[in-house]
Amino acid sequence: MSDTNTTPFEVEVFYDGGCPLCVREIALLRRWDRKGKIRFTDIDAADFRAEDLGKTQDDLMARIQGRLPDGKWIEGVEVFRRLYQAVGFGPAVALTRLPLVSQILDLGYTLFARNRLRLTGRCQGGSCRIDTATKP
Repeated sequence: MSDTNTTPFEVEVFYDGGCPLCVREIALLRRWDRKGKIRFTDIDAADFRAEDLGKTQDDLMARIQGRLPDGKWIEGVEVFRRLYQAVGFGPAVALTRLPLVSQILDLGYTLFARNRLRLTGRCQGGSCRIDTATKP
């Protein structure tokens, strides 16, 4: 489910381990995270319980979520900024904060998040809604 909860980290990412694109990006980040600055938590794991975090599974599945060491929650593009900064891409991350670039990235991520199941071939029975009621 997640890396050890006692390991210090700069950002914890809550990712959908059932999403092929998400898994690929997480694998890349794991390889680049040589200093262990990221805590990875798979929200699709059988033993994951969103309620333990004060969140719902639907909230976590709707947009990528992250948590900082002080307990503050972040979501969307800001999570990716923190992840890539943690692995050493700080100068590139700074560019993503520029006004027009930031707006385009936010819009692009919002569109992806809304259509992620369809884009990754995970729609079932004509529905692309995430059904968390079937999760154990």
